[in-house]
Amino acid sequence: MTIKITGLLAPFLIALIAAIGNALVTLGQKKAGAFQNPFAFGSFSLLIAAIILFSISFLYPTKGLLHYFTINFKWLIISGIGLVMLNIFLYLLYRNHGASYYTLYAILAIITTSILLSVFVFGEKMNVYYYISFVFATLTILMFMKGKMINL
Repeated sequence: MTIKITGLLAPFLIALIAAIGNALVTLGQKKAGAFQNPFAFGSFSLLIAAIILFSISFLYPTKGLLHYFTINFKWLIISGIGLVMLNIFLYLLYRNHGASYYTLYAILAIITTSILLSVFVFGEKMNVYYYISFVFATLTILMFMKGKMINL
């Protein structure tokens, strides 16, 4: 049992740090003043993030960087489009509907990424617990939307 717990501790801590980063993004998007250009916030925050990431990336070996870029160009484009979609639509979600709607995004992300993408694209195996989590994720969306309808 100790081995399994220890094996889960690292991914848990990494996910927790990523979740804290996500909360910081949400905080920034919600607290930033309104501006007539909805893409300004995302553009500037992504620029700052890119500068930080580029700076950190050069702390690691960069031999073959051009080759890496060339062979992964398609995936870099796909991920870049995903980051733009994520940034724009989370901004619109938070700005227009509030940070509480993150619950909806998070559950949809569980379904699209952790279940659909992992199983159908990456071929990861599902077990009974994944199926149960899919059911609960779907129920969470339904309950969340029902709760929001009551507040209207």
